[in-house]
Amino acid sequence: MITHPQTTPVPLPDPDEERRRVQTARLLAYRDDGPLATWLRERMGPGLPAVPAALAALLAVAALGVSGVLEPGPILLVPALVMVALVVPTSARDHLGRFDWLVPPLIRGTEFLAVLLIGITADVPKWLLFVLLYVVGYHTYDTVYRTRQRIWPPTWVFLAGLGWELRLLLIGAGAAFGWGTWVVAALTLYLGVLFAVESVTSWVRLDKESAVADSGDDLEASPEEVQEQATGEVEGEAERV
Repeated sequence: MITHPQTTPVPLPDPDEERRRVQTARLLAYRDDGPLATWLRERMGPGLPAVPAALAALLAVAALGVSGVLEPGPILLVPALVMVALVVPTSARDHLGRFDWLVPPLIRGTEFLAVLLIGITADVPKWLLFVLLYVVGYHTYDTVYRTRQRIWPPTWVFLAGLGWELRLLLIGAGAAFGWGTWVVAALTLYLGVLFAVESVTSWVRLDKESAVADSGDDLEASPEEVQEQATGEVEGEAERV
């Protein structure tokens, strides 16, 4: 009597749980949290509600700009501190709420607004501020484009990119001590090289892996399969003629 070995069925992942996991991972990637937020994520409990806190940060930074209280000096560090205090505690949330998709654009918009307010007040050249915003915007676009194709950027990129929180703190501290232009210039150069080199090398490596996989598929075909495929193509051409 021949018996077949019994195989233990592998449980399939729950589709809803997988969807929630991917949504959380994607929104966390879009946030672009750096080392500080990542380190505090596991140490701050449930954290603040993401959307209200991010919206409050945007309104608070905008109010600082409209009120005219920003002047050259230590007060230029305040917008960065306000955003860090309100938004960093939201990084521990699961981002599964109905409106949590608003959190990444709120964070990016507040970051850009704070950079402009601090930079303009500290007399940083406007073209330099534009280049910095372009570099960060390119990094955001690259992250969104990759994740939508289920190609996740490595974690070290977000840590090496300092995240929105450390970028703002560096710019605010530099402007507060009168080194705003130098700090923005150094940060722009560093981030530009980092994001450009990592993005290009990642896409080139991906193209090479795809090409190797395609060639491997062709090499695995037997001579009979190749001959059969060629015969089928010839017959197809004859029928079309």
